[in-house]
Amino acid sequence: MGENCAQKLIRSHCAPGTPCEPGAEIALRVDQTLTQDATGTMAFLEFEAMGVPRVRTERSVSYVDHNTLQTGYENADDHAFLATTAAKFGAYLSRAGNGICHFVHLERFAIPGKTLLGSDSHTPTCGGLGMLAIGAGGLDVAMAMGGHPFVVRMPRIVRVLLTGSLPPWCSAKDIVLELLRRLSTSGGVGKIFEYAGPGVATLSVYERGTITNMGAELGATSSVFPSDEQTRAFLKMHRRERDFVPLEADPDATYDETVDIDLAALEPLVALPHSPDSVVPVREVAGTPLDQVFIGSCTNGSYLDMARVAAILRGHVVPPNISLCIAPGSRSTVVQLSRGGELADLAESGARILESACGPCVGIGQAPRSGGASLRTSNRNFEGRTGTKDARVYLASAETAAASALRGCITDPRTLGAYPKPAWPDTLPSDDRMIVPPPEDGGSVEISRGPNIAPLPVFPPLDDDIAADVLLVLGDDITTDHIMPAGAKILPLRSNIPEISKHCFELVDPTFPARARESGAGVIVAGGNYGQGSSREHAALAPRYLGVRAVIAKSFARIHRQNLINFGILPLQFEDASHYAIFAPKGASRVVLRGVREALERGVAQAEADGRSLRLLCPLSERERGILLAGGLLNLAASSKR
Repeated sequence: MGENCAQKLIRSHCAPGTPCEPGAEIALRVDQTLTQDATGTMAFLEFEAMGVPRVRTERSVSYVDHNTLQTGYENADDHAFLATTAAKFGAYLSRAGNGICHFVHLERFAIPGKTLLGSDSHTPTCGGLGMLAIGAGGLDVAMAMGGHPFVVRMPRIVRVLLTGSLPPWCSAKDIVLELLRRLSTSGGVGKIFEYAGPGVATLSVYERGTITNMGAELGATSSVFPSDEQTRAFLKMHRRERDFVPLEADPDATYDETVDIDLAALEPLVALPHSPDSVVPVREVAGTPLDQVFIGSCTNGSYLDMARVAAILRGHVVPPNISLCIAPGSRSTVVQLSRGGELADLAESGARILESACGPCVGIGQAPRSGGASLRTSNRNFEGRTGTKDARVYLASAETAAASALRGCITDPRTLGAYPKPAWPDTLPSDDRMIVPPPEDGGSVEISRGPNIAPLPVFPPLDDDIAADVLLVLGDDITTDHIMPAGAKILPLRSNIPEISKHCFELVDPTFPARARESGAGVIVAGGNYGQGSSREHAALAPRYLGVRAVIAKSFARIHRQNLINFGILPLQFEDASHYAIFAPKGASRVVLRGVREALERGVAQAEADGRSLRLLCPLSERERGILLAGGLLNLAASSKR
């Protein structure tokens, strides 16, 4: 029986004898890792704690792209820490201003057929180049840098069969929005989406990267495109044709599921506030007034996107009610826009040109006005993510965003007339002087530690009996932004768990940190898809620091569930989802778990909630059980060295 692309990538990197059956744990050899400054400081603190002198991957890259707004010393101190840890431990450093990690990695380091593990949920962007790219928590990435395999449950492989070609004014963003419309933000949990069919050949690698980037919003483990002539052309454009390796599914390859999309039948789509899967045709909400338009981010910051936007805006000025912000994805894109004249078109339109960084996407700058409406080309529109809690954020393609900026309201771009097709250069700038390679020997490098860089907290092994207060009862689709917000005020605290924990659940209940500390042992109760969104392990680390011992939910997002386990928090699921009603609204206030260690062996825990009995599921592998019993992955790693 033939293999599909995902199976080939897994087989070539999987430990011998691993059963590659859906649901079984597989151990993958990691070729490359990616960290960024919002997650990388903690990842390198964890790597340092492991006692490994140098990274053991083929290539590890530390990016500075999130915390680039320096309103105090904290971010600059973190950048110095990252520069020195990269030099000491053998990682490359992409300096601030060089671009967003996913764009730079796609352009400069991604290689078809390789594996990439990144401490950012949008790491699967590089699946657009034929990599198996997976997002994970920082501790999992630190372990991979130390030479350990990455362990994940074998996903189901979903074929997304693309036929036809996109009509004018439709783009790759509309393809992934259509998938979100059909499948929801939990529709990809435990799955890899593999794109196939004749429509694949019509999409450039940048367009494929837009699709694989937002596969994270589906909850997918990863997304993969074949490596074909479009891949070769992309690598040649970046003077890396030597890295080309073909990758295609065998003619008789099989899949667990198939989703059919006729590209020719698509129309411009938009995600409504406050979820990426609240998708409708743009025409249905056309005329909705806007205050702000943001074009850029790791989803739509490519030269292809920027050149199209410049062509749409050329000769026009945005109306006075619109703040148009544009952030190119990489420094090479800025250089090409400058050389080709598109940068002048953007500036003359009234656009505010931002640095090549994550910026507004993670609430760092350009927060909308109170109650304002913002249309963005980024990948998430969770409530409060922009820095303005009551802002309404819509997600759409670069074409729809540019058209809407011109009209001052959500606009179907097809009403603008002929679709512009800017000229595409044969090559793009490939200046790597903002990427710092590590020295051959980093032993003499002294790590720079500012006062904001706190030691890692140490947690005890798991208790056999747990009696805990119910601290919060939450609904479905709670995001990591709800648990541990981003933004310009909080992100600089990512290397300081005691300080950042003071903001835990700030958007939900500002009293949570104080109540959790006072309780000493707490439980969180939630609905389905708990922890969707980013890979930020701080959404597990901070609650654990505050005394949270377990989360009881209907279901969990993949990365967050593993982060909970990595830091010793029990991820428990209702055996009967109706038992959620025991806690909401204003129900049981205390949970008692007895014989926890034996319960983990059985995969079922018996609990009491204010005297009422309920069964909770805790399906764990032997590896996950060992991590929890030790009180976390670092504890387990330390004990194995003794």
